[in-house]
Amino acid sequence: MSEPEQGAVGAFFDVDGTLLRVHSGSLYVADLRRRGLLSATDHWRFIYLAVTYRLGLLSMKRLGDVAGRWLRDRDEQSVVAHCGQWYQEQVRPHFNPCVLQHLREHAQRGHVVALLTAGTRYLNDFIAAELGIDHVLATELEVCDGRFTGQAVLPLCYGRGKIERAERFAAEHGIDLSRSYFYSDSISDLPMLERVGEPRVVCPDPRLRREARRRGWPILEDAAP
Repeated sequence: MSEPEQGAVGAFFDVDGTLLRVHSGSLYVADLRRRGLLSATDHWRFIYLAVTYRLGLLSMKRLGDVAGRWLRDRDEQSVVAHCGQWYQEQVRPHFNPCVLQHLREHAQRGHVVALLTAGTRYLNDFIAAELGIDHVLATELEVCDGRFTGQAVLPLCYGRGKIERAERFAAEHGIDLSRSYFYSDSISDLPMLERVGEPRVVCPDPRLRREARRRGWPILEDAAP
């Protein structure tokens, strides 16, 4: 009897705190504030949301309300241009070399490499282009006549929403998630870490560290250049 045919192996990478050693949202908010594009009130709202994200307590509705209010009616191409400049000047120095090495090894092994992030494509397309990654699964924002509506496309690519996006992608590309990898630092990604056969935890937050140790999942600690 022949062996059953196995699907391809995927290698999915979270971005903030994983592929990057920083949280890009905090960098972006600080840049907007320096440029005078963000009020003091919205600045502190975003800071609060960043703290709750790191604690695994983020309310995506609250984040959507704050971000949507700032984005509504803004020109999409202006945001793309700003993100490109911001990426080159402030984000590129923060790649995690340890995770980059794992990403390259997966690519060399012929695995299907994809970013799987709660962030939007407005940063992550630049990351993917630089690293030669063909696939970006990210939160999508509604645009009408070249301007943001202030609404996101549901489901958001966050928490269990990452599973829905990954399962759809896996079905389209013949990927077997039970043989696939997912790299993340955050307890919010626990559902996706449970969904794959090869979870990898990167410099995790305290709650995820405890969970990873309990389950015997590999923990990558070395984020030094």
